[in-house]
Amino acid sequence: MSSPHPATAQPLVLASQSPRRVELLREAGFTFDLLLPEVEEAHDASLTPEALTVENARRKAHAGATLRPDALVIGADTLVYVDGEPLGKPADLEEALHMMQRLSGRQHQVCTGVYLASQGGAQGYGFHVITEVTFLPLTEEIIRAYHARVNPLDKAGAYGIQECSEMILASYEGSWTNVMGLPMERLKEELAEASTSTFF
Repeated sequence: MSSPHPATAQPLVLASQSPRRVELLREAGFTFDLLLPEVEEAHDASLTPEALTVENARRKAHAGATLRPDALVIGADTLVYVDGEPLGKPADLEEALHMMQRLSGRQHQVCTGVYLASQGGAQGYGFHVITEVTFLPLTEEIIRAYHARVNPLDKAGAYGIQECSEMILASYEGSWTNVMGLPMERLKEELAEASTSTFF
């Protein structure tokens, strides 16, 4: 079981199955427990990227908080958006190819919603971070070569920015860790604030 981190007044729990989020939290020096709660995610296309990702993050954090009422639970959800349309995780390699072809040579947005829940889910709040990402022009050959090195099936938009990015990335504006799935700059600020807040 995790001990309270200096930035928080209570044990920290990450409600996620993403190895990238686990890696980011560990690299930042946080001690935490891991929970993988069963959650039915929202897929409401009428919601904005900000609202949809925060809602799914809330569902994960709330489910985790009910299992660990003693802890501050982090939930997160990341979506890739192009032309206002969300791109989730591809069902197969062909869908992954089509996703990357849509992103080829263009700018798109990566939105991560984060939710912090405590007291069994009775308290909590969320925030979001958006990063602008521009891809190089990508041929089918390049995309298939990239997917031969990087498994796209567990990644929103069929890519992972931290893996072989030189093959696909032209530029980005904003948080790099946000594209990986957890905006650490903002999260550190929020956790530091939570340690002094009566809200948590």
